[in-house]
Amino acid sequence: MDLNSILSKLETNNEEEIKRLLHQYNVENSRTFTFDPKEEDLRSRLCQGLLTVLGRQVGSCCQSTCLETLRILSRDKRVLGPVGTREGMLVLAGLARLQSGEEGGDSLQEDAQTEEEERVVVEALKCLCNVVFNSVAAQQVGADVQLARGLCARLHAARAGCHEVGLFSLRLLFLLSALRPDVRGGLQRELHAVGLLTEVLERTLDLRWVGPYEVAHPGLQALPIPAEDNERAMEALKALFNLTLSDTSDEGGDHQLRLVTAIMRHLLMLKTQTEDKTEEAHSHAINLLSNLPVSCLDVLIDLPVQGGQEEYSGKNMDAVQVLLDFMEKRIDKGANYKEGLTPVLSLLTEGSRYHREIRRYIKTQVLPPLKEVKVRPEIGSTVRNKLVRLMTHVDMGVKQSAAEFLFVLCKESVDHLLKYTGYGNAAGLLVARGLLAGGRGETLYSDDEDSDTEEYKSAKPFINPITGHVEEPMPNPIEDMTEEQKEYEAQKLVNMFDKLSRQQLIRPMGVRRDGTLAPLEEALRQPTADSSDSD
Repeated sequence: MDLNSILSKLETNNEEEIKRLLHQYNVENSRTFTFDPKEEDLRSRLCQGLLTVLGRQVGSCCQSTCLETLRILSRDKRVLGPVGTREGMLVLAGLARLQSGEEGGDSLQEDAQTEEEERVVVEALKCLCNVVFNSVAAQQVGADVQLARGLCARLHAARAGCHEVGLFSLRLLFLLSALRPDVRGGLQRELHAVGLLTEVLERTLDLRWVGPYEVAHPGLQALPIPAEDNERAMEALKALFNLTLSDTSDEGGDHQLRLVTAIMRHLLMLKTQTEDKTEEAHSHAINLLSNLPVSCLDVLIDLPVQGGQEEYSGKNMDAVQVLLDFMEKRIDKGANYKEGLTPVLSLLTEGSRYHREIRRYIKTQVLPPLKEVKVRPEIGSTVRNKLVRLMTHVDMGVKQSAAEFLFVLCKESVDHLLKYTGYGNAAGLLVARGLLAGGRGETLYSDDEDSDTEEYKSAKPFINPITGHVEEPMPNPIEDMTEEQKEYEAQKLVNMFDKLSRQQLIRPMGVRRDGTLAPLEEALRQPTADSSDSD
């Protein structure tokens, strides 16, 4: 459609003609995300023209049509100059019925709205989301005019209007908190947004508290979370994630974060309309839990248990089992491990490191008493097999996360880890931690029992420590050689290593007494480490 004809029409006061042309443009470009560079100047002028019309006294229907056009144009960050100004942002904030900080007070324009007026608010919020995401200048202006204060006032009033008004208010708050550290700090300290978003989650999920940090159980027959409520909850979780990235401790801060933990536990036990949406909700809950102090994680298990679980001091492990199921599902997907798997691995690792009952429960699920010793630890379909395979993953972060998780389950004992994984799979972790000579990590653990099965005890002398399993006897390749042949082959091997070493293709290494690697000549100058082990 010819943009010049639209621009000329915007200069008139003919609302009907403006609406007709813009509506046609909107229909034609509703799914356009890549624009013609040749018309960049025209689109920039169109943005300015639309803001001029929106600044006039025009009807709600014309406003919503103009805003829809501006939303489409705001997908192109190169034409946002006119919109990213103070004047442009204030026009959009006014149409979104957000009270900016410079207007004073926290009140909102919350008069009764018609359906068309509500549509204007939604379209203005959508425009603000696009503009803030795509324009650094708009982000600065949004901070200067304190858009976050207006958003918090709307959420605090619990009168977010229709679903979309609440949804895009939360989304805009998420974007501001993600892109502007100064806004994030103000939300934490001055606007107490962590508590505010906690209240939003309580209202959205219709929570009923039955204890200090206990939400009424939804029950087996509970209906799934409605799709719209779930959408708003996810936006609130994303904003909370940003706000808890840094230290949020203040007076009452620990209580607030424990409330958040209780809500996350409740969310882990809920279902949504689809399996994919449930997994997404659980993913956001796990990301948020990973930000919280590890001391808060006892809230996940401090609930009554049906019939009691004396084995775990009466702690409720339902939420921990959900986390384990989520972890295994993400492993089975076989893709996007860094973003999809490492957060839950990190959460389970820290929970196991500092909460004895969590570690004991997870170990029974992941590292049960070892019976199968004739198959390599990385071969098979158990959770242990899957995690051991990840210990040699090409992504360093994934490899380290999986190895650290298993190491903590073994109470950071090198001997115990090697029993379940084999030296070859664990070598990367041991090198990184300086534990090649054996020993333990630095964390102190309780002395709970860790007994071996009869199958493992009988097979232990025959287990290859490198591969971690009992190998079939291999034929001796030098059995039929004469002494002269053996000496010849040995000398040839020495010569090959010497040549590779002189060409610096390989460098012989040894292990120092402190368990770290060093050049072989340096390691040999030190007395050998005490190789005795105890279990």
